[in-house]
Amino acid sequence: MKRKICTFIIITMLLTTISCISARAEAAPQIEVPSAFLMDQATGTVLFEKNADEQRAPASVTKVMTLLLIMEAIQEGKLDWNTPISVSTNAASMGGSQVYLKEGETMTVDEMVKCISVVSANDCCVAMAEAISGSAEAFIEQMNARATELKMTNTHFNSCTGLDTENHYTTARDIGLMSRELMKHEAIRNYTTIWMDTVRNGAFALSNTNKLVRYYNGCTGLKTGFTADAGYCLSATASRDGLSLIAVVLGGETSDQRFNDAKALLNFGFTQYDIYQQSPAEIQPVTVIKGMEDSVCPIPAETPAFLVPKGSESKVTYTITLPESVMAPVVQGQKLGTIDYTLDGKAIGSIHLIAEKEIKSVTFRHLFFHLIQYFFVV
Repeated sequence: MKRKICTFIIITMLLTTISCISARAEAAPQIEVPSAFLMDQATGTVLFEKNADEQRAPASVTKVMTLLLIMEAIQEGKLDWNTPISVSTNAASMGGSQVYLKEGETMTVDEMVKCISVVSANDCCVAMAEAISGSAEAFIEQMNARATELKMTNTHFNSCTGLDTENHYTTARDIGLMSRELMKHEAIRNYTTIWMDTVRNGAFALSNTNKLVRYYNGCTGLKTGFTADAGYCLSATASRDGLSLIAVVLGGETSDQRFNDAKALLNFGFTQYDIYQQSPAEIQPVTVIKGMEDSVCPIPAETPAFLVPKGSESKVTYTITLPESVMAPVVQGQKLGTIDYTLDGKAIGSIHLIAEKEIKSVTFRHLFFHLIQYFFVV
């Protein structure tokens, strides 16, 4: 009898161990495309990679960099959304995906960005490149310079459209980096989330090449691509419950394969991770020496956004570090201290505590007024 009980216990333990190993194995996404990458948008943490540094043709995913430079030109005031862009002979001659721009036709920046984001319009890319840099060639130089700034070490652009050409390559990791930079411009989501729309006063219909925009919960973009050399490619972005992810797949054999693999990557990220976003409910004020007020309230400089395994939020602890006092004057936004966050004894991040408001230094006139009050006011 004892032998049977022991055998049962051993078998149960083995089955439990096998189940745990199997569960861990199932947690990792099964990806068919030759190159893939998954990143947390807020922190830049890499969650999955497969041949992520393998140089490959990116097809129209190239346009992530094109759109980034357009957004930065708008941010810098070089363009605005209503700026009319005139179409050159060169722009009108582009093949592949296009909206059939004609030489001399004008479209606003708003319409151009819509066409690039939704239907991957090569003609609009070249028109915008010429408007920003004077020529497509000069714009491509700017693309490569920006790639260097973003530490895209395995990238070289030789096109602003992604049409097959020599010496034009990048990697899944580098696409993740430029996608993350583009998604910092919140206005781009107004375009990358469009499923169907029109331009030319409703005369020309647009339908998004990225099926995830319609069929994947939380999808925010970003860019599809296909050429004979590149295969089916995609940089997919999505947000749920404060967690934003970037999934890149390159070299797919079919369109369905790229979308299925992108969904598998995103599903993995959303089921395995969360973003911790809690700030302390109350922080003690800091004494101000020689100030017009006795104390100043420290407030978090930003909302914490730290990637943690799903279900571990309750285990996050924090330590508040503040001085006992500061000398006036205190400037609004002045750094006063930090909140350091840990999970299972390991640091996961910190944020600054800053002064909620300005506290001026006490003046002689102020002291004199208080002395008068002290001695003469009953």
